[in-house]
Amino acid sequence: MITKLDILAFGAHPDDVELGCAGTLHKQVKLGMKVGIIDLTLGEMGTRGTVEIRLSEALHAKEVIGVHIRENLRLPDGFIDQSIAQKMQVIQIIRKYRPEIVITNAPTDRHPDHGNGHKLVHEAAFLSGLAKIESLIDGKKQEHWRPKSVLSYIQDKLLIPDFIVDTTSEWDTKRESIFAHKSQFYSENGTEPQTYISSKNFISYIQARDKEFGRMIGSNYGEGFISAKKLKVDNLLNIIPEIF
Repeated sequence: MITKLDILAFGAHPDDVELGCAGTLHKQVKLGMKVGIIDLTLGEMGTRGTVEIRLSEALHAKEVIGVHIRENLRLPDGFIDQSIAQKMQVIQIIRKYRPEIVITNAPTDRHPDHGNGHKLVHEAAFLSGLAKIESLIDGKKQEHWRPKSVLSYIQDKLLIPDFIVDTTSEWDTKRESIFAHKSQFYSENGTEPQTYISSKNFISYIQARDKEFGRMIGSNYGEGFISAKKLKVDNLLNIIPEIF
């Protein structure tokens, strides 16, 4: 049983993490880190697919990326907020897995759940470190825990990243993990209604975005992140860009 993770990535909906940072997560797994994904909602308000289909697709994507755990908090899709009840659910899961790094949705985006999920996870990550906030899991009192770092992946809005991870060797895996959610994305023989993300060109946009991030660091592909805190550097030689 996994009791501690190095990295815990949150997404407001199943497929958010895949679109935003699947390459990075797969890379960290290959480096030997323990990584998990938490979906805040079941995506039950989505036009395409059903709850059962989306749960199955999420588990398929978990295997593609290679993460160690994937759970769903079953918050109400479309209604993520900053209520005590929702914060406590996130606090419980952070204390359960005690990650060093938390990654979550973009601070602002087209879907309101993304920005709201971002704020919810950020606040819960801080509150999780307060010993006087008591939480239980399986009837047992949890120890307080605060991640060392909270990061946000970039989603629909092309925000300026604080840093970029080279995911050139992970692009194929990222693409496979996205299409594991086959009910949501383009299918040549699909019969469900068209949505914003199911168009034939949507995956091309994701690829172009990752190529642009890659170009910024002298690589073929990259994933951009925003950091809640300033990043510490001990050696200036470690931040020399590859492009001069």
